[in-house]
Amino acid sequence: MKLREYVYVLIGSAIVALSFNLFLLPNNIASGGVSGISTITKAMFAWEPAYVQWAFNIPLFILGVLLLGKSFGVKTLVGTVFLPFVVYLSRGLEPWTNEPLLAALYGGIGIGLGIGIVFRGKASTGGTDLAAQIINKFTGISLGKCVALIDGIIVITASIVFSIEQGLYALIALFVTSKTIDLVQVGFGSSKMTLIITDKQEEVREGILNKIDRGVTRLTAHGGYTDSERPILMCVVDQSQFIKLKQLVKSIDETAFVVVTDASEVLGRGFK
Repeated sequence: MKLREYVYVLIGSAIVALSFNLFLLPNNIASGGVSGISTITKAMFAWEPAYVQWAFNIPLFILGVLLLGKSFGVKTLVGTVFLPFVVYLSRGLEPWTNEPLLAALYGGIGIGLGIGIVFRGKASTGGTDLAAQIINKFTGISLGKCVALIDGIIVITASIVFSIEQGLYALIALFVTSKTIDLVQVGFGSSKMTLIITDKQEEVREGILNKIDRGVTRLTAHGGYTDSERPILMCVVDQSQFIKLKQLVKSIDETAFVVVTDASEVLGRGFK
């Protein structure tokens, strides 16, 4: 298991580095993070991006260990060092596109895919994520706001150094990255959670158990108007079973009140 986690960190870091060199850097898209800083310094001072990333990542990691404890572990150090190493090795590769919009989209996908894989290895690539945690510790500002603040400053700086248009492309890349990370973490499958309020709850319960072969939970609730006890049946089904569930409930009680929401990840018997 430990070996697999290190493999995740190495593969994920390599994907991030290649996406940076093939899409973002050649198109001057600074989509936040230390990679965004290195894109800006490359344009302004011709500094090698890998050196800039090492110069930020390693001190931030040491500072994080000193101020936040040793919770980051060796795997985060591996990602912190290995990612700029791959950036350096692949610095001579030809960009896959010179169209900024395509670069923002596919660069964002690649960065998000790589970071998501690193997260699956229970590590991170360091950088501004560690800076955000340090700010959060000493200011009380939420972690999400700290990350948004740092990335926002980087994107604004890119808009000044390059152009407003490049800043907008960077925002697109940031958005795609966040969505791709979520997709890697959660997966493509989306189950449905249903809450069913019906006067024939026993028949519906038996139908779900016997005809759909899914578990069902009875929740105790009270009607807001009548203040009388009103049981609610909760059931989680795969998308392929959702239509069958709707038809079952309708066939038993056409007046049933049904609320349906997406359940992006379900853990337990019958699921993951």
